Amino acid sequence: MILFAKRNLKLFFRDKSSVFFSVLAVLIVIGLYAFFLGNQLVNSFDNVSGIKIEGTKFLMDSWLIAGILAVTSISTTLGAFGVIVDDKAKKIEKDFRCSPVSRSSIAGGYIISAFVIGVIMSVIAFAVGELYIVASGGEILPFVSILKVLGMILLTVLAGSSMMFFVVSFFSSTNAFATASTVIGTLIGFITGIYLPVGSMPESVATVVKIFPISHAASIFRKIFMEVPFERSFDGVPAMVSDVAIPSIREELGVDFTIGSWEVSTLASILILIATSILFYVLGIAVISRKKR
Repeated sequence: MILFAKRNLKLFFRDKSSVFFSVLAVLIVIGLYAFFLGNQLVNSFDNVSGIKIEGTKFLMDSWLIAGILAVTSISTTLGAFGVIVDDKAKKIEKDFRCSPVSRSSIAGGYIISAFVIGVIMSVIAFAVGELYIVASGGEILPFVSILKVLGMILLTVLAGSSMMFFVVSFFSSTNAFATASTVIGTLIGFITGIYLPVGSMPESVATVVKIFPISHAASIFRKIFMEVPFERSFDGVPAMVSDVAIPSIREELGVDFTIGSWEVSTLASILILIATSILFYVLGIAVISRKKR
């Protein structure tokens, strides 16, 4: 299993253009936000009396990077699982079937390599995001918060890779996979609420976002990233104003989720991600095993 995972990792990192564009995708999203969305979102706080403008810039930059980390868990692992489709298209998987390696070891090798790639690329995205926040006048996360983010990266990549493993298990054509990757890459930013705040969406769409597992990862990332920015932004704001404004803004930005009358806790979001990881890995392995019979 480990040797097979190493083989998949070598195939991925040998393709320098694939690695480059994986990183470039993160930079493009940050660039789009900086040039087009940033000021518009910051200006939306103008109606809050006494709020600090420099604090809101820090707040929204943190909101963006938190969302990017959630999306990266999907986009990078999807690309990493492309090796499964390549093996099917090139009939290499037939060689694996004839080898003494078990099917579970082969599936495990694909999963481990995609997980490792997802973690590496997410950590790179985290580092780039922190550099962007600091360069824009914000602050680097406290050490304890950094540890929380790294822990969440592991869990989020685990959940994201499990979902993509299940999706990719249905593809055997590179053209179909490329088309699906484009569609997923386009939709994932909206369905996790990084291009548009959840509170700005129609109620039916917002509900879909809130039940999507990776959106819960984005919510937890936002709680971690935006703790200090919220304090800075509302420092000096009258308590009567902040007590009303902060819960509303947190709901609007997708920091806190409320589904019906259920206020989703951090623990509940973590359990959803764990359940997602287990469920989709089992389903993905079942699909691959069925197809190989």
